[in-house]
Parts: sequence; C-alpha cells; structure tokens
Amino acid sequence: MRARTFVALQYLLPQHALSRLIYHLTRSRIGWLRRSVTRLFVAGFQPDMSDAAQPDPLQYDSFNSFFTRALRPDARPMPADPDDIACPVDGTVSMAGTIADGRLLQAKDRSFTLDALLANRQPWVDAFRGGRFATIYLAPYNYHRVHMPMDGVLREGWFVPGKLFSVNAVTAQRVDALFARNERVICGFDGASGPFAMVLVGALFVGSMNTVWHGEVTPARRRVVSTLTPTAAAPAPGAARGAELGRFNMGSTIILLLPPGGGEWSAALQPGRVVRLGETIGRRWRR
Repeated sequence: MRARTFVALQYLLPQHALSRLIYHLTRSRIGWLRRSVTRLFVAGFQPDMSDAAQPDPLQYDSFNSFFTRALRPDARPMPADPDDIACPVDGTVSMAGTIADGRLLQAKDRSFTLDALLANRQPWVDAFRGGRFATIYLAPYNYHRVHMPMDGVLREGWFVPGKLFSVNAVTAQRVDALFARNERVICGFDGASGPFAMVLVGALFVGSMNTVWHGEVTPARRRVVSTLTPTAAAPAPGAARGAELGRFNMGSTIILLLPPGGGEWSAALQPGRVVRLGETIGRRWRR
C-alpha cells in the first residue's frame, strides 16, 4: 500500500517545479541553510566520506558541491587489463542483459524499447540492437560523478525531455517504461570495440545534469529533443577509461549500452549487486 501511494503521488506532483526549487535550494551559499540541509542529509543517508577529497561535509560551499564531491585521486583505481570494462559509477545494479527484440528489461514483467530510450536516433538504435545493456542506480548516499567505462571518442550528445519520476526500485517496478519516460542526457562514443553509449537518466529533484563537454544541461521551457553542442571550454572529444564524463546534481541512474559483438558482462553483474567505480563489470571484444 505504501509503495502504491508513493508512486501514485508522483503522478500528481509538479515534478519540474519541485526540481527547480531543489535546484536553487541545493546551490544556496547561505551558511545556516547550507549547513542545516547538509546535516539533515548526512544524518538521514550516512554517506561514506572516507574516499572524498574533502571528507568534511560542512566544508563545501553549497549542498550541491558536497553532493557532487570529488574523490581522492587514488580512491578508485582502474582495472589492470585494458580490455576490462570498468564500472562507471558507484551504485547498485538494477538490470543487465541483452537487448532482445529491441527491448531492455526494466524490472520483472516490465521493459522499454531501445527506440524510445534513444529518442528514435536511428543510427544509434541500429548500432545497439541485439547488443547489451547495464542499468545502475545511484542512491542519494553514493558518489555522484560518472566516469568513462572504456576509452572512447565522443561522437554525439543529445538531451531528451520527459518526466522526473523517482528511479528507485519501487518506482521501476510500477511505472511503465520509466527510463524511456524520464528526462535524459545521452552521450554516444566510438571505441575500440565499436560504438557505446552512456545514458544519464534524470529523476525526481534531478532537473540538471552535467557533462564535461556540454556543461550543465538544465532543461529549457521549450521541451524538445535537442542536440548538445560542446562548450567553448570543452576538452577534446577523446577520453580515457576512468576519466570523468559528467555528474548528477542529485541522484539518479545510468544505462551503459554496448553493440552486438562489443563485449560481455561479468557473471557477477546481477540485479541488486552493489558496484563501485573502477571495478571490472565486463570485458570488451576488440574488432
């Protein structure tokens, strides 16, 4: 009953208005407000700060700076084998498997189409049809930067407007095509094993995402699928495995897409498994 009520309430909430409010609240530099919000969050979610570059939550200049905190440079080493696929985030595996008949499994008895997820960008849909996917959920207490799972060169980025439902397991089990309904930022890459893509899925209170190439992607009021243009200060499109790709301003989910013949997942990559940035989650197949 509580789960159904939680999901039903999300249909009624002004999702984007609430996200805009949280956006401004989490960036406030008013000392007492920043400290109060941070203390409440730490007490409620107990994030592990031992790997953070700045381990004191109250030393950040805003709650969002704390939430998107950097790690120590040595905190998440990459796999020794260059063909290993590195986990791009800290989080929990929601689902992982094969994109069968153009569909990705979301939860038991629920799936969504690759076409919808990628907003019908046909070259990319064709590239991943029959390939593999891994969906990883970032809880509020997790580290919230996203890193490259393999070496790659950015080929295209685009923003897809949508809803802002929660992306936790309760909602994923009850909202059809959740990850293809929510807002998302998609980055498509060329790699040694063919193309791959990283889908950053927005969620309740997550009305803003960043990539290192496009800066902050905050939805405009004109809500249309939009190609993202690199900023003047953007780094080169090539990025090594482990390099920062982007970050969530509040928590959400990533979906990693591989083409058919591009690689395979580790047997341990099962729903419910807790994963950490840099651990081996699969192996790419060189072409």
